[in-house]
Amino acid sequence: MSRIGAGYALLAAFLFGASTPFSKILLEEVSPWLLAGILYLGSGVGLLLIFLLNHRMMKGATSGASLKLSDWKCLATATCFGGIFGPIFLMSGLSRSSASASSLLLNLEGVLTAIIAWVVFKERYNARIIFGIILIVLGGIALSWSSTPILTTFVGPLLISFACLAWAIDNNVTQKISASDPVQIAMIKSLVAGSVNVLLAVFVGARSTSLNIMLWGSVLGFLGYGVSIVFFVLALRHIGAARTGAYFSIAPFVGAILSVLFLNDPVSIQLGIAGFLMGIGVWLNLSVRTTLDVGFN
Repeated sequence: MSRIGAGYALLAAFLFGASTPFSKILLEEVSPWLLAGILYLGSGVGLLLIFLLNHRMMKGATSGASLKLSDWKCLATATCFGGIFGPIFLMSGLSRSSASASSLLLNLEGVLTAIIAWVVFKERYNARIIFGIILIVLGGIALSWSSTPILTTFVGPLLISFACLAWAIDNNVTQKISASDPVQIAMIKSLVAGSVNVLLAVFVGARSTSLNIMLWGSVLGFLGYGVSIVFFVLALRHIGAARTGAYFSIAPFVGAILSVLFLNDPVSIQLGIAGFLMGIGVWLNLSVRTTLDVGFN
């Protein structure tokens, strides 16, 4: 089960990590808030089609239990933080930062997910994980550091950090309902969040975009958010929030590598130092075999 859960988490990480640099490209043509809505609407519509097709072919059978009345509070919380706040903060931060630096900063999601899992939900941890988290945080500081600090220097990284916090809350809350059908969870979250973000974007005056951008954004959202969320929920079911967050931490490196390859982001000393620190931190987290053989709790 641990290997299966790790596989799901790694697939989720690859899909989400790849979405960051391609979202940066789309931000040249569309406002951050509207793009956040398009991504999640594309995710929701795609998952809705899969849900209906699966429901028809399997005659009502699903890969998990149907959502109970008591689950809806958790789902509403996850949708609010992970579906509405998270993508808005990320797209706004991404529009103010390079794609490679933004990708690496997303390592903070795994850190914050683990901290909430330990402090609030009492999942287990050890000194190796703590040291790994410290290195990831230091890498984040290195990415956002400037020799001549000004407010605008930190706005992008700060917004991305807020996105990581929103998704960390989402991850831990979603873990509580991870036994339910993952497609149903991701579908509802995406449809509600996407609709709300599009409406809010229009309300604040976001200009319309081309059909081509909407189509590419929808495809990107379906793969990078919809399918990724499904795999993420399956990973939560098998290995818990803290361990899933640790495996998911490869997503930022996928995004950073693709940003350098396809967007010609410069490989600076600052990026190299941050990548090295975060890489060691992620490795320390992944080298812990399971949540059952580590202590402190």
